[in-house]
Order: sequence, then structure tokens, then C-alpha cells
Amino acid sequence: MLGRRTYRIGKAAEMLGLNTSVLRYWESEFPQIRPIRTIKGQRLYTDDHLAFLERLRDLLHKEGLTIEGARKRLEQELRGESESAPCEGGLEPSLKREVRDELLELRRLLSDKE
Repeated sequence: MLGRRTYRIGKAAEMLGLNTSVLRYWESEFPQIRPIRTIKGQRLYTDDHLAFLERLRDLLHKEGLTIEGARKRLEQELRGESESAPCEGGLEPSLKREVRDELLELRRLLSDKE
């Protein structure tokens, strides 16, 4: 642990502007958040944890994503994808998929009537 700054849960929560209960809940939802545990069981967060938690906080609180939406966005970012980056034709990938799925459903409905 030499050279790594660590912060107790109270300090980490204060730095992020969150309640400690929120950090504990997010731990249960995101495997990326596994704080170091002392012998007494205290949680210690590293700077890497704080960076991840800041990104998660922004996705949930500023962008209004759900936990599942934030999970998907973080996975995309890890893979180097960007859900919000425009693709061919100027449509976002999620919108393009949604339009494609609706067109396929319309095609299926029309072929069922024949």
C-alpha cells in the first residue's frame, strides 16, 4: 500500500458530496468498487476508487441514468465505445438500433398480414 493514498468512507463520501450509505450501496451494485478493508473492517478507498465513483455519481446524478444505464455506459467506456458519439447519418447508435428494431417489427407485422 506504499505510495497509495487511501480515504476512509466518511472522507470519501464528503469529497464526493454523498452519504456513506450511497457508497455502500454502490459497492453492492458495481464490482469495480471494492475498497480495501482494514483488520477492523473499515473501508479504505483509493484515488482510483474515487475517480470511478465521481464518474458514477455524474452518470447517475447529472445525466440522470439508472443504475443499469450507468452500468452499461461504464462498460461501453471500458471497451472504448461511446453511446453518445454520432454515427453515420448523424444518428446516435442507440437511436439507430431503436429505429432498426422498429422497422424490423413493422416488416414482421406486414408479412404476417399477407
